[in-house]
Amino acid sequence: MKTKNKVAVIMSVYNTPFAIVKRAIDSVLNQTFQDFELLIIDDGSSNDSHKLILEYAIENESKITYLRHKNCSQSESINRGIVLTNSEYITVIDSDDEYKPNHLELCISEIKSLDLIASTTETIVNDESDYFVPDRFNNNKMVHVDDCILFATLFGKKEVFTNLNFLNMYGADAHFYECAEKLYFVEKLDLRTYIYYRNNPNSISAKVKSNNLS
Repeated sequence: MKTKNKVAVIMSVYNTPFAIVKRAIDSVLNQTFQDFELLIIDDGSSNDSHKLILEYAIENESKITYLRHKNCSQSESINRGIVLTNSEYITVIDSDDEYKPNHLELCISEIKSLDLIASTTETIVNDESDYFVPDRFNNNKMVHVDDCILFATLFGKKEVFTNLNFLNMYGADAHFYECAEKLYFVEKLDLRTYIYYRNNPNSISAKVKSNNLS
């Protein structure tokens, strides 16, 4: 199969307001590295944002593929996106975050002889406590986001993603990375070209954290 693009960026969307999704999409479209495809997987959104996302995808159809299925989870949506691409490298972006303009360029530069990388983020918070998220082994224990593996900072060869599925669980990203460590050359880097909005009360980690505090 002929490689279509160097990089496939996969975004799972579920009921995220269009203005926020557009911010994420635009951050991909405005990358200094342009040999990519963006696959938007709508995980059965029930609000009106999916109509606007589809319209925006049509406006940018040379770069964007939009797909929709019934609600099944972020992990399953990403897994389905992986199957649909034949790009050399795969990465992820959350629909409520964004890339700095040189994110893909730097990832391509840094991966070199590695198979998979993860990285730290520029984390946007409302207060200091937002830097901490529930530990996946003990939800009552808090860990700093810099010590976590985050879905959307993963960047690697397609082979890694096709051989290892994301499970439908809290901490699926860390579990994926740990499985990859056993089979491939992996490394976590201090890039901070991914902007992670930890001040979003609707994120999975924020909901887990809120449930523990209630």
